[in-house]
Amino acid sequence: MSAEIGEKCAVVGLYDVGLAAARLAVPALWSLQHRGQESSGIVVSDGEMLRAHRGMGLVARVYEEKDIDALPGSIALGHNRYSTDGGSTVDHVQPVVREDMLVASAHNGNLPVTDALRDFLMEHDALISGSNDSEMMTDAIRYHMSRGASLEEAIIESFPLFTGAFSFLVMTKDKIAAVRDQFGIRPLSIGRINGGYMFASETCALNTLQAKHLRDVQPGELVIAGQDGLRSFEIATGKQKLDIFELVYFARPDSVLLGKRVNEVRRNFGFHLADEHSIKADVVIPIPDSAIPAAEGYSEKTGIPLRHGFAKNRYIHRTFIQPDQRLREMGVRLKLDIIPEVVAGKRVVIVDDSIVRATTARDLVSMLRGAGAIEVHFMVSSPPVKYPDFYGIDTPNQSKLAAAHMSIEEIRKSIGANSLHYLSYEGLIKATGLPEDVFCTSCFTGNYPIDIGVKREGIIFHV
Repeated sequence: MSAEIGEKCAVVGLYDVGLAAARLAVPALWSLQHRGQESSGIVVSDGEMLRAHRGMGLVARVYEEKDIDALPGSIALGHNRYSTDGGSTVDHVQPVVREDMLVASAHNGNLPVTDALRDFLMEHDALISGSNDSEMMTDAIRYHMSRGASLEEAIIESFPLFTGAFSFLVMTKDKIAAVRDQFGIRPLSIGRINGGYMFASETCALNTLQAKHLRDVQPGELVIAGQDGLRSFEIATGKQKLDIFELVYFARPDSVLLGKRVNEVRRNFGFHLADEHSIKADVVIPIPDSAIPAAEGYSEKTGIPLRHGFAKNRYIHRTFIQPDQRLREMGVRLKLDIIPEVVAGKRVVIVDDSIVRATTARDLVSMLRGAGAIEVHFMVSSPPVKYPDFYGIDTPNQSKLAAAHMSIEEIRKSIGANSLHYLSYEGLIKATGLPEDVFCTSCFTGNYPIDIGVKREGIIFHV
């Protein structure tokens, strides 16, 4: 279930947008809050020097008026973080900046293999103890720039050392560089705003600032925003493999990915789920928020009325709350509360986007039965998650993935549902309206387009 998966990260870049770049970065980061809630940071340039403000917590908590006033400049780099490497501490808050303030960087993704990168930094006496993957990427670029390379030259030299998934922004006092890994696993868009340029993880951030969406940064492409406008370099042969989980869960429904509105793709998931698994029931209820479009599609196709049977507490965030054991035991009830009148005495279809460990699904079924539902049919708008992710999603190790060691019937019994149905892999792909080969589907298929190194040895691949 999606609540059991950690978000990734959000990156924002603004170039030549006037002296209020930080003021534009804050609402852009706010619109991307769903991609990371542990920390946030902004680095700006006034053309002479870099200044930074970073902190733990949500965007609304990290930035006060005085903080923005202390960040003058027309160039800004922003980041919201959910940690996948290096831990959730203030030491690893992004954007990454070192004491020399030569460059700043913001990274969405993860490098599962860092051996070559680490060896390079050690060989050149540039490795800083305790550095995570994002910080090592930054230090490799810093090394080349400290020896006279331009920003673009430093990135091109360092790129072969970056084995993994990255939508990566790097800023100097007068430029912003945007670069994606050769498979484009994480999204990254380019916009035009106030005569300048904007980069963002999702188009919803462009919409927030009323920026015009120009295009996406292509897999293997380096784009430089500088005094000469936008310049593009193909630094690796790209092959699009967007993580399909962006469409299943992570991206905001109003964003556009690969030319498709996320909301409409999720509705299509529901249509295809209904084609594959039509159940006699009285009401369809979604798990908010990402499963709502799929539930709408399922309801529309089957004719079973849609009702909102769960109320979501939108003020529960892992950054603010460190619950004691008693609160931890409340589990999903901290986030969702049931509306008994919607389900009492009824045959209920519950729609969610995914099941990971199955603990949350079990709680949801229990809540529905406790509220008087006479039948509970669990519909999942994606296939079984059988494999861990190494490209920036905080899925657990394979042993904790329910579908990796249990059959669908065993999961059904475990969660206590009358029936359990997943959208087929074929239905998932068909619902996107795009060919299978433009996606990374590793969580479902075990096909990892980027080398995961020794981590492969611990995975059981299903036939």
